[in-house]
Amino acid sequence: MRRVFGVKKQTEPPPSIQDASERINKRGDTVEEKIKKLDAELARYKEQLKKTRPGPAQEAVKARAMRVLKQKRMYEGQRDMLYNQTYNLDQVSFAAEGIKDAQQTMSALKGANKELKGMMKTVKIQDIDNLQDEMMDLMDVSNEIQESLGRSYSVPDDIDEDELLGELDALEADMETEGEGVPSYLQPDKETDLDAEFNLPSAPTGHAPMPAGRANLQANDELGLPAVPRASIRG
Repeated sequence: MRRVFGVKKQTEPPPSIQDASERINKRGDTVEEKIKKLDAELARYKEQLKKTRPGPAQEAVKARAMRVLKQKRMYEGQRDMLYNQTYNLDQVSFAAEGIKDAQQTMSALKGANKELKGMMKTVKIQDIDNLQDEMMDLMDVSNEIQESLGRSYSVPDDIDEDELLGELDALEADMETEGEGVPSYLQPDKETDLDAEFNLPSAPTGHAPMPAGRANLQANDELGLPAVPRASIRG
């Protein structure tokens, strides 16, 4: 059977862009090394031309220099061609990487889109609106409760605001006229001189003189008590 139909040849996989680029870069490095060698040889020939007098010897040096210069130009052309190939491969590689990135982005977007669709099935706009309305109603009820609890019991509801404003203006005028902006009923009480008010005499400061006849009556005994007067003995 193999002799009739032959054997199918195994084809090698095509080289990747990275492999081709590396191979071309190696060739470019080799050509660059050859150009450097030719530059060194040309520099040596230039020195010889400076030292050689015009004549057959100088012409021979010029011929060798021209040959080396032609080789250098040829290698430079090959180097530029290799650089152009490397540039083209780099552009193709960049485009391929961009396409791979786009494919990954599309896959990620598809997965996210599918996930969002599944989440949207559990969340409805109408339910959110109803929840917001209920929250607003609860807040209104809470505000009413707070206002009711904060209502004052001692202030009547039928107070005339104009009357309160008039009283406030009168109070401000009283504060401006009374001592240094303080109304009279807010000023501290002043101490009154009761002695001057009732014209009372001042209290005595010394001891009053005692009559001579009563001096013995006011004598005290050894205990500090008033002494008992002694009876006179008749003879």
